[in-house]
Amino acid sequence: MPFWTLRRKLAAAGVAVLLLAFGWAAVVVAVALAGAHDQATTADAIAVLGAAQYNGRPSPVFRARLDHAAALYQRGLAPVVLVTGGVGTGDTVSESEVGRRYLTKAGLPESAVIALAAGASTASSVASVARWFGAQDSRRVLLVSDGFHMLRLKILATRLGLVPFTSPAPGSPIRSNPRRNAAYFLAEGLKVPVTWLFNH
Repeated sequence: MPFWTLRRKLAAAGVAVLLLAFGWAAVVVAVALAGAHDQATTADAIAVLGAAQYNGRPSPVFRARLDHAAALYQRGLAPVVLVTGGVGTGDTVSESEVGRRYLTKAGLPESAVIALAAGASTASSVASVARWFGAQDSRRVLLVSDGFHMLRLKILATRLGLVPFTSPAPGSPIRSNPRRNAAYFLAEGLKVPVTWLFNH
């Protein structure tokens, strides 16, 4: 009688599914814990992760991130704000440039706000932050985005040689919408392991 009978194959498949489900749930919990903790502290730069912009105006989500970055800058936590973000389909200007204009209009000195090269993904945006630091000895960066983003950002930044701290935007519309917020956290349960495995 063969060892791998149909019954044993089904049992093994069931165990594998349970292990994957528990692993995914553990990652979601880790994402939630990272997103609930504000690590705002002194750094060499504040980096804002881009979000959608509409005809040169930041979306409500992006605006919440930019406003939070401005507040951190005004607290004296860093001397410069780096804005990331790509060019959406049909757009003629990048999210990073829209964010730069918004922050300077909000009163931040032009010399203190830098729009980084447009990135098409979270990984490329963090990579552009790392390139800005270049060979600096101190590479402390305060990352601003939504809470669900924080654990993945820390993984990416650490692998690029940065010393990351995270500060989620408290006024984000995503955070105030429980269903939408939960959907993003659940999705991160898959994105975080993929990032950990493949972004080196």
